[in-house]
Amino acid sequence: MRIGAPGAEKPAVRAGESGYVDVSDLVRDFDEEFFGGDGVARIAGPVAERIAAGDVRELGEQRIGAPIARPHQILCIGLNYSDHAAETGQAAPDEPILFTKSPNTLVGPNDDVRIPRGSAKTDWEVELGIVIGRRTSYLESVEAAAAAIAGYVLVNDVSERAFQMERGGQWVKGKSAETFNPAGPWLATPDEIPDVNDLAMWLDVNGERRQTGNTRTMIFDPFFVVHYLSQFLVLEPGDLINTGTPPGVGLGLKPPVYLRAGDVMTLGIEHLGSARQQVVGPR
Repeated sequence: MRIGAPGAEKPAVRAGESGYVDVSDLVRDFDEEFFGGDGVARIAGPVAERIAAGDVRELGEQRIGAPIARPHQILCIGLNYSDHAAETGQAAPDEPILFTKSPNTLVGPNDDVRIPRGSAKTDWEVELGIVIGRRTSYLESVEAAAAAIAGYVLVNDVSERAFQMERGGQWVKGKSAETFNPAGPWLATPDEIPDVNDLAMWLDVNGERRQTGNTRTMIFDPFFVVHYLSQFLVLEPGDLINTGTPPGVGLGLKPPVYLRAGDVMTLGIEHLGSARQQVVGPR
């Protein structure tokens, strides 16, 4: 976890339902240097000692930031759930559809989501995020991808559908407005996830269930995705990969429904916690 005001977050490790261990004296941040230097393993011992000694603080009303510092890149996989592809009327892809989001879209799990200027079709997408744990390229097998993954995180891949689909060019325009990538509340290491290919996920808008899904309907699972991407580009420690969304997005409803200022999104993934984002209007 990372706790504190925007731009001043301190690294921490979750301890129980409402506690945390401050590790800001051990690591600068959960960034490229941390993940690339096997930071998760390095702090495991000291964190266990602090928990045993009762050096656990209460989270209280403190702000939770994104659980990773701004990454080198945010990579995204489109149409990666068979049931989501069906609701959009598109065929399941033969290979992963890759697009990017600007890294400065990353915000905390309970921060506001801002509708961009000129938007009429801002949409929601609950997703499983993968955080890369080491510099990775040309992995030899799908099985080798597991060793390259530092952990998993809850993500909302907020999208502006008109910018994405009606304005020409690549999807990045509809994905990169400020606040369009809330993440957290925490990063779970792979050993904390019984089966990443069987995680329940959900998203509500104003208390009404919109998305109900499970990672088992992924077309390309996380290990395939990491292996696949490594054949085309170098993945850096701390990079974030958004792996696609299940059905129930606003675009897929009949008629479509999009976000407005004042709406509240609540979302969660099994073992990865839950988040709440209020929608605000343009600057």
